[in-house]
Amino acid sequence: MPGLPAVRRDKALAAIGRLRLRTLGIAGAQPARPEDVVARLGAVQAQDYLGSLWAVGLRLGGAQEADVERALAGRRLVRTWALRGTLHLVAAADIHWMLALLMPRIIALGAGRRRQLGLDEATFARSREVCHRALQGGRQLTRPDLFQALESGGVSTAGQRGIHILGRLAHEGLICFGARQGKQFTFTLLDEWLAPAHRPGKLLARADALKELARRYFTSRGPATVADFAWWAGLTLADARAGLERARPRLVSDVIDGETYWRPSAEPAVSEAALVAYLLPAFDEYLVGYEDRDAVLDPAYVRQINAGGGMLNPVIVIDGQVAGIWKRTLKKSAVVIAPTWFIDPKKTQVRAFTQAAGRYGEFLGLRVEVA
Repeated sequence: MPGLPAVRRDKALAAIGRLRLRTLGIAGAQPARPEDVVARLGAVQAQDYLGSLWAVGLRLGGAQEADVERALAGRRLVRTWALRGTLHLVAAADIHWMLALLMPRIIALGAGRRRQLGLDEATFARSREVCHRALQGGRQLTRPDLFQALESGGVSTAGQRGIHILGRLAHEGLICFGARQGKQFTFTLLDEWLAPAHRPGKLLARADALKELARRYFTSRGPATVADFAWWAGLTLADARAGLERARPRLVSDVIDGETYWRPSAEPAVSEAALVAYLLPAFDEYLVGYEDRDAVLDPAYVRQINAGGGMLNPVIVIDGQVAGIWKRTLKKSAVVIAPTWFIDPKKTQVRAFTQAAGRYGEFLGLRVEVA
């Protein structure tokens, strides 16, 4: 596949989005297992749970929502606080080395907030004991039930203390999310949740873990900069550069206005030639996987994507560019999809959007109505 055009900056940046659609596995989605998709990406942001299911599903040819949920229920995927201390899906085989690599810095960065909340090491030691006792034997408890266990064990969960305690225990690899109980999520012990083959054995050496994380990032998200990688992983720039340096043999680079963009030397072939639109979920890696999003998102529309409060809207992507946002409304046997365009769409673009909405409806197993 040709790389970035050696022409004007605007044309080179426009090509980045089209290349990223391919490396991210959005264009040319292929049948695979959900855990393979997540492993290739390294991690998939997942605080919007239903959105994360679609983030995996849109990269799987012919998959339905239940297929991705089965991978979670089957313990082949883990949902926990991972990169940047944010909820992600991670392949079970990768969870321990990723936590070992990334969490010490995340824990250190949260020291100030923990002091504000009165959370000291003695409190965390007591919380570990209480949660281990409450969850051992394969038990899965909802957040309110686990908070009650902590309260009964002498640990206050008032205010933001409770969620910070659970986040810290997840960072340490003690707990993770378990199966859903109706609409409620549960917590369980990570090492009991995982199949024996995925329980902690010999971890990757730190240099090897940096190399592996860099390899997965740039081969699944390139073209991207080292600053993008550092942002996504929550690494220092020095560590990001060290990982990139060891992963370089499998990468090639392009320079635009003095900035170096790295991408895989062997890129996936994609047969899609006609105009295609994609409905991406909130927090899809197409946007959140990069510190600088200007190549795919006109800065004029940043507020429409991210209005504040830590939430991102689902987006419509056409020809590698964010062309609008969308929302869904579920009915008994249908899903209504309503676009808000940033452009004046042509008939071909509206047709492409309708086709993309149909793919989402197939994923849900519901009839689609376009508002």
